[in-house]
Amino acid sequence: MTFDNLLVQREHGILWITLHHPATRNALSPDMVAELSQTIAHAAQDSSVRAFVLRGSAGFFSAGGNVGNFQSRLQANADDGEDPVVSRNRAFGYVLQALTTLPMPVLAVVEGAAMGGGMGLACCADMVLATEDARFALSETGLGLIPAQIAPFVQARVGRRVALRLGLSGERVSGALAQQLGLVDALAADSTALEALQAQWLNRILACGPQANRLLKALLSRDVAGGASVDHGLGEWLDDAALRFAQCMRGEGAEGIAAFRERRAPSWSATLQAADVARLHGRDTASSSSAPA
Repeated sequence: MTFDNLLVQREHGILWITLHHPATRNALSPDMVAELSQTIAHAAQDSSVRAFVLRGSAGFFSAGGNVGNFQSRLQANADDGEDPVVSRNRAFGYVLQALTTLPMPVLAVVEGAAMGGGMGLACCADMVLATEDARFALSETGLGLIPAQIAPFVQARVGRRVALRLGLSGERVSGALAQQLGLVDALAADSTALEALQAQWLNRILACGPQANRLLKALLSRDVAGGASVDHGLGEWLDDAALRFAQCMRGEGAEGIAAFRERRAPSWSATLQAADVARLHGRDTASSSSAPA
């Protein structure tokens, strides 16, 4: 696996993915989307990956869809009777679906701007960190388009009312307002502080049992994948929860309980510093990329 649009690093079981096409402000070109799909598929099959971190290079998260190739999409010939505009748009949706179903915690780190599809990408993360001056927008309607594939994920993140507010107005919101709206979980004053904030959150994740985190994500995905709700399927959901709890108790739970009693860190615990985060995000790397280890 080699990439032209991503920087990929791995350490402490964390997969660090940096969108890397500064000339277009990390716009989500078909090539970048295809590379993201490969990386997500790799992570999904690797049980040793403890967290998946997504960030943009050059102080910019993502400008969203690559407007420069929209005209070529209109001019593309239909393949087997299928509208190429439909198929290429839907391809991004498959990537978003795959990202939301990753079994490990997913962290989006936003500085600069996350526009359109870039904002949708952030909404697929379990946790979103951002600088105070970061900017978010559903910018598609300003082009006479709609935020199509990202709409369900934006609504799941911030709710229907806020999704409509942002989509129907194209409003650009700062990191501070985005936190108030429920899009962002934690803020940093600037990019330097963002490294420390990211290390703090990753240390929290690394203090948790990796298998427990995976089982919890699977359990909490039932409200989407399994259709369970308080009024329908709750008993089945709780039956599943009991089975997963027992699996934890007979696995990592034994070590976690022993560590608690002995007042020590469990065997899976690891610690990162802000400098580690900066290095692993390729702050000092060249433009060449690497494949996941």
